[in-house]
Amino acid sequence: MLSSIQPCRFPRASNPHAYHGTRGRFPVKERSNIDSPHAIYSQRLQESGRVRAQLRGRDRIFGLAKLALGALGVFFLIQFLRERTGMSGLLITIAGFAILAVLHEFVLFRIRKIDTLVAFYERGLARLENRWAGTGERGETYGNEAHPYARDLDLFGRGSLFELLCTFRTRAGEEKLARWLLEPAPPDEVKIRQLAVQDLAKRTEFRENLFTAGHKVRLGLHPDLLGAWAVEHFPLQTSAAPVFAAVLAALWVASVFFAEARGLYWPLLLVSIVNLALNRSLSKRLGGYVESSETATEDLALLCAALRVIEEEHFNSGRLRSLQSSLQSDGASASAAIRKLERRTRYLAQHRNLIIRVIDGFVFYTVLCALWLESWRRKYGRAIPDWLAAVGEMEALAALSCYAFEHPGDAWPEFAADRALFEAKLLAHPLMPEAQSVRNDVSLGNGLRLMVLSGPNMSGKSTFVRGIGINAVLAQCGAPVRAESLRMSPLAVGASICILDSLQGGVSRFYAEIQHLKVISDLTRGTIPVLFLLDELLSGTNSHDRLQGSELLVRTFVEHGAIGLITTHDLALARIPETLNGAARNYHFEDRLEDGKLQFDFKLREGVVQTSNALRLMASIGLLNE
Repeated sequence: MLSSIQPCRFPRASNPHAYHGTRGRFPVKERSNIDSPHAIYSQRLQESGRVRAQLRGRDRIFGLAKLALGALGVFFLIQFLRERTGMSGLLITIAGFAILAVLHEFVLFRIRKIDTLVAFYERGLARLENRWAGTGERGETYGNEAHPYARDLDLFGRGSLFELLCTFRTRAGEEKLARWLLEPAPPDEVKIRQLAVQDLAKRTEFRENLFTAGHKVRLGLHPDLLGAWAVEHFPLQTSAAPVFAAVLAALWVASVFFAEARGLYWPLLLVSIVNLALNRSLSKRLGGYVESSETATEDLALLCAALRVIEEEHFNSGRLRSLQSSLQSDGASASAAIRKLERRTRYLAQHRNLIIRVIDGFVFYTVLCALWLESWRRKYGRAIPDWLAAVGEMEALAALSCYAFEHPGDAWPEFAADRALFEAKLLAHPLMPEAQSVRNDVSLGNGLRLMVLSGPNMSGKSTFVRGIGINAVLAQCGAPVRAESLRMSPLAVGASICILDSLQGGVSRFYAEIQHLKVISDLTRGTIPVLFLLDELLSGTNSHDRLQGSELLVRTFVEHGAIGLITTHDLALARIPETLNGAARNYHFEDRLEDGKLQFDFKLREGVVQTSNALRLMASIGLLNE
């Protein structure tokens, strides 16, 4: 929270939905109203908005006061130039203007911080009110066409799981969560993450502080560049270079004063020639080090602020305490070390200043700054990858904890040692609003290895399949799931739901699908059982080949220990369970016609669907005219 804005501080509480005591923003009499994430966000947004309005009022007052003092200063300056009087008034006015400027900047600093806090609450309410799609980080760069499920389960892109979870301040956190979504963790690691997420879910204030770190809503730090810079080879390995350059720079400055005092310029000329030649040689040896340093260390203030927030918190989870303890090196905290680095990079950035550029060749400014930067890197550079990893993991855990806080009804999955198991009660799609979700039970394993799901168009088959997959992904990255309960074994997820042809690659939809199915088939030969989710399997071929191909494919998957679900409009595929000796079963979704309109209840039922709505849908939009 904002330490400098007392009205925005909130009392800590072990229960995220209740606030105790009388020192916080919420009096005891209002406590009963703060009983949900939506109410908490709304209340805090309202309070923050009031504080922001007060600060903006002060901003306007300071602006007008500076304008008035500026006008008064011009008056005293004109008076002094004309009458040689008013010097004291001019000096007092300048001093007053300087004081106002400092105070004004402090107010602007607080406004920037409260703006990021307001953005945090607004985005939280947008998630809770289902207005979040398309407003956040989409993570599209992490998508991979060859991945077994990333595209098919809407992990990245507009309205994706990544966008829903994303509350990051650095790209290190973004990259960490993307990796977790793409690479399921083993049960022991999942349990450790769950404990950490449950600890953080109670810490609303910590998440707010982490989000407002650096006072920017957008990501700024590039961990890949910073990590590469930390191990980059420094071209000037001689220890005498900084001493030699500093002595020559001091000698040049001394020769300037000597020339001015004695009127002898040949020493200045001689030292200038030597310094220019040596500086050119050193700069050439530095090569692109200066540019790479400036690029890699961009926005270190954000990293420093995030590190300080993490260092100051008191955690209960072992994983969180371990991450916190890793933020130390040579007796210094990571935030203090990064603050030193940021100060040195600010000095280095001044080499682009016009005045500095004029004298740089004589005083070795850029070279000395680069050497100063290198002294920091020799001391702390080896710790940078660990610090970035710690910040990234903390942010990823905080993102999952934010999801857990906003969905208190979601269940924490349990992992079993059974071979290929997925048992969920009242499971729903995590990306759908709770009010629109229809929950169903799912049980795969313990004899039933394949569900064949039939149903008419728009009955919810694809949404149901995606819901199973996304919940499996959430479970294996350490998050709660949208279900009353979920018990599962470690599973490698493979999905074929969103298959597109490629005009540029000359690939048809059918060929693209069988290529993706080959990826899933290869997974079934691994050591981890596979959960396969196949929507409209082999729909790009004729009915005969489709039936035979589908039957052979799912039989192979089942024989390799996989469990899964296939959906179909082709009722011929409903005969597949007859060939699998009780390991498969038919299920369906259905529709009904009421008052001339199709109605769906999205409830899973056992058996083969008995209805079809394709012709009725075509007629309903006027495509079929009698």
